[in-house]
Amino acid sequence: MNAPDPTKAPSAAPVTVPVVRSARARGTRLAMLTAYDFPTARLLDQAGIDIVLVGDSVGNNVLGYDSTLPVTMDEMLHHVKAVARGVRRALVVADMPYLSYQTGRRDAIRNAGRFLKEAGAAAVKIEGGRRRAPLLRALVDAEIPVMGHIGLTPQSLHVMGGYKVQGKRFDEARALVEDAQALEEAGAFSLVLEGVPEPVGRKVTESIGIPTIGIGAGRYCDGQVLVFHDFAGLSQGSVPRFVRRYADLAGVIGDATRRFIEDVRSGSFPSEAETYSMPAAVGTPPRG
Repeated sequence: MNAPDPTKAPSAAPVTVPVVRSARARGTRLAMLTAYDFPTARLLDQAGIDIVLVGDSVGNNVLGYDSTLPVTMDEMLHHVKAVARGVRRALVVADMPYLSYQTGRRDAIRNAGRFLKEAGAAAVKIEGGRRRAPLLRALVDAEIPVMGHIGLTPQSLHVMGGYKVQGKRFDEARALVEDAQALEEAGAFSLVLEGVPEPVGRKVTESIGIPTIGIGAGRYCDGQVLVFHDFAGLSQGSVPRFVRRYADLAGVIGDATRRFIEDVRSGSFPSEAETYSMPAAVGTPPRG
């Protein structure tokens, strides 16, 4: 695929579902990051990101939950609305939280529709393979674009026994290929492939016509996604092997906070330049 030219400004043309679907044919690798608020979404969009995913990973990274499972529809709607207000070009995809679609087609269509109608998303993402194909088809039939997600699916945390790499055995790898094909047949416009060995990521990508977006799935996917807090150095503790930190915002924020505390305690903040004055004719107000 063609490498991006760093001297060129991002295209002003909006990224739509058909644009994403045709990325492979155009030789374009897709770049996707998560965002959970207006200022972050605006910065990513202005930098030229293709897709902004409002992930249910908001639970781990913003809301203080131990997993994505507690995240509610109301919480997701709140964050998707904020992100959509900050985006002008990128495709905004809303993550369907746990139990917003597993309880049946009617619930799934209603909840997914709310993300488009009320929150301003252009598509939704659901987790699961072949067993989700009928549900995915129902969403597509309701004119709701759907991004699939297979491999390590965080909402299946307890079934998998933790956040473990999937598809290590031949039968598991073959099942993932079949999952991908079933989701494409059902109408998915793209597919997140998470936590699988690189050969499996390559085989899945080669087995379908829609683009794959990898996260810990190797170099042969049609695009890559990272969680913003991992990407920007805001995560606490260790991060997965597939993460590359592109900044150390935690260090920047910590250093700025320590300098602020020092300036406040020394009396150097605020300075005269950072205070309001009164006209000389008014005089100085009495103290006490």
